[in-house]
Amino acid sequence: MAERGAPMEDSAVHGQRPRAESRSPVIDQVEGGRLREGPEYATFRSRGTTDWLLIHTVAGSGQLTGVEGSVRTAVGDAVLLRPGVLHDYRTAPGEAQPEGAHWEIVFSHFHPRHAWLPLLDWPQPVTGVGRIRTRGEVHQRVAATLARSAQAGVGTLRQATAFAMNALEEALLWCDTQNPLTSRMDERLLRVIEHVDAHLAEPLTVDRLAASVHLSPSRLTRLFTEHLGTTPQRYVERQRMTLAKQLLDLTNRPVAAIARELGWRDPLYFTQRFRRFTGQSPTAYRRRR
Repeated sequence: MAERGAPMEDSAVHGQRPRAESRSPVIDQVEGGRLREGPEYATFRSRGTTDWLLIHTVAGSGQLTGVEGSVRTAVGDAVLLRPGVLHDYRTAPGEAQPEGAHWEIVFSHFHPRHAWLPLLDWPQPVTGVGRIRTRGEVHQRVAATLARSAQAGVGTLRQATAFAMNALEEALLWCDTQNPLTSRMDERLLRVIEHVDAHLAEPLTVDRLAASVHLSPSRLTRLFTEHLGTTPQRYVERQRMTLAKQLLDLTNRPVAAIARELGWRDPLYFTQRFRRFTGQSPTAYRRRR
């Protein structure tokens, strides 16, 4: 028997259930959860739902069927069902899972905020059923943020729904990094970007960054140019300068201390680079306040 908060069903093979009440088409409404089901699990929706449904597979495999065909999900696959789309879904047959048929998912029923609509434009292997494949760290982040959204939604915080919606938005944003309809970002590039932002004071040469994700320096440079329109060196300097401006604005630290904090041992060289980046010296930039 599915736990409280399971995807809303018309009927299931493990027992007839009351038909879900119709939901009003409002925004900022979310309900999620996590399920692990065996080979008998199946849900039939002859009328679809009145909200969007996001299902992310974390273990095993599932099969979703729409009017025009079926979609099989593997670990890391996120499936997005639009409102009103007739569909069924079930644990995938055992032959597809040598270790035994099961399906573990995190899911979310939601009414999206208007600003989310571009994030919901997914490739549709079956009409009305979108799918984005996530792997590695992106998969882990999507699963974690959907679980956090579900947990927040049943919490007692005064802004529980807002916390749940914000976590769901983060999951959709991570899915969007892998959306081939936009500009799917290589997972290795995402890891480098996060490493740079967390280690700005360290030596961040192209060789070191490339080695951290097992790429050649030339390949990493091509990825940066393709996805971000800049080179790794320029990206690192841009991030350092952005933080330098914040520290100059918000603190009274000496310029030399800020330079050291951002990886420049020579304050004079930092000043030269800062002037080239902003058109002002660090002192003049701070004085403008």
